[in-house]
Amino acid sequence: MIQALQRLMTFEEFLDWYPEDGNCYELMDGEVISVRPRGDHEEVISVLTRKLDRELERLNLPWFMPKTCCVKPAGNLDGYVPDLIVLDRAQLVSEPLWKKASTIMRGESARLVVEVASTNWQDDYAKKLEDYELLGISEYWIVDYRALGGRRYIGSPKQPMVSIYELVDGVYQVRQFKRGEAIASAIFPELRLTVAEILAVAE
Repeated sequence: MIQALQRLMTFEEFLDWYPEDGNCYELMDGEVISVRPRGDHEEVISVLTRKLDRELERLNLPWFMPKTCCVKPAGNLDGYVPDLIVLDRAQLVSEPLWKKASTIMRGESARLVVEVASTNWQDDYAKKLEDYELLGISEYWIVDYRALGGRRYIGSPKQPMVSIYELVDGVYQVRQFKRGEAIASAIFPELRLTVAEILAVAE
């Protein structure tokens, strides 16, 4: 699913290089990564997008989900494109790269980031989690529908899991939800979504 490309780049070089070829790329430790999701991965994202879009419409808040958004954490060798992100339109006036490159650099601009775990699950559970926490993104979900994560993250025996990290006093606190359980989100407290609904499209 993930394929490394060419030489190390800075984030600025990455933005200048980024091709308009319809593919998705991330910058990880200066390496350009081509992201090629599986079909079931895309179906999971579709379910989440539909559910969250309905909730955004119901709440009538100035939040939206862009098709593509790059998150630039601290440092100059990383740039992530989350599987799903909910942005606060009111905060984007303070984002210098938003209009030019659909990029945010401030945690306040993102209400929620979702990563659907795949073969590079270590990045989701370690590197990205740490960077999103440092940025101050208030809620981060890891949807591990194939139970790929290590046992230290999803327990033993391994099973499909949705981990929701909520920022409390600058530190992520995690709650985990398994098949048969309803997801509880601080950002979307009235969201009706079960782990079973997510898993159904990938089975």
